[in-house]
Amino acid sequence: EITITRDTVIVKSIKTSWLNKDQIFVIKVYNFNDDTKELFNQAVKEAISKKPKGLVLDLRNNPGGYLDTAVAMASAWVPEGSIVTEQFGDNRKIEHSALGNAPLVDMPTIVLINQGSASASEIVAGALKDYAKATLVGEKSFGKGSVQVLRELSDGSVVKVTTAKWLTPKGSYIHEKGIEPDIVIDRTAEDRTAEKDPQLDRAIQELLQKKN
Repeated sequence: EITITRDTVIVKSIKTSWLNKDQIFVIKVYNFNDDTKELFNQAVKEAISKKPKGLVLDLRNNPGGYLDTAVAMASAWVPEGSIVTEQFGDNRKIEHSALGNAPLVDMPTIVLINQGSASASEIVAGALKDYAKATLVGEKSFGKGSVQVLRELSDGSVVKVTTAKWLTPKGSYIHEKGIEPDIVIDRTAEDRTAEKDPQLDRAIQELLQKKN
């Protein structure tokens, strides 16, 4: 007999690790949640203090989350300018700008993306790519670039309405198109079964070459 106790399982949205004899720092972001900003800031401080040869921002299979968190994360590399623009049906635009503090502006960076990288993940990846602050490695992202809100109807039902679309700093619309990586590397089912990660391996290779 086994006694099972109900409890709340807390899964942190960010995990960090060191690779290649602590030369490469990896920040794996699972979601853009309530704890993401604080955990990311801690990761940035660790990276700066230990001065790695390069940094990998792993956004693979990250479905997104809070917009303000995505803007704050991209701002770690982008010192000024638009991170993402919200464009409405009447062509009215709201620009979400960098926060003005970019501690990783000179850090050699690779961003990993795949088909599961969506929404806020694409905002970060798109901004870093447009400003040439990182090289994107992996597979084309999901392509979620629309803003949707819930509207309650008189009968109590609810309808989801698309009100705007996201544009990258260079004006690219990614909805249903996704973001193309700079270096296309697949990770097959066979790779996963064998616990191989050619995308991460290529990222490490690129960073070591850049530093040399």
